[in-house]
Amino acid sequence: MDNNEITFNELPVAVAVLIDKISSLELMIEESLTGKKLDEVQWMNVDELCEYLPGKPAKQTVYGWVCSKFIPYHKKGKKLQFLKSEIDEWLLADDKPKVSLQLPEVRRYNRRK
Repeated sequence: MDNNEITFNELPVAVAVLIDKISSLELMIEESLTGKKLDEVQWMNVDELCEYLPGKPAKQTVYGWVCSKFIPYHKKGKKLQFLKSEIDEWLLADDKPKVSLQLPEVRRYNRRK
């Protein structure tokens, strides 16, 4: 395909090439603006998450947050995983309570025999 003249039959190929180039340009611009590569995905397990979070919550606290869907998480089989970028967004979000990172108090009821 000649760069100067594009025939009607070559038009789909030319458009596909342009779309690929635009996509790679968008990726390069995004990477330069954020200062990091978008392909870098960092996963954390529960221990790594506890170490990463401010206040270093206990694993039981994190499990409680997962159970109440308070924190973003992913589950692969029986394994919990946390995406660092989602955790960062969650920490900065305004829609969660501003109180300390503790579970709400759970009421315990005494059973009578």
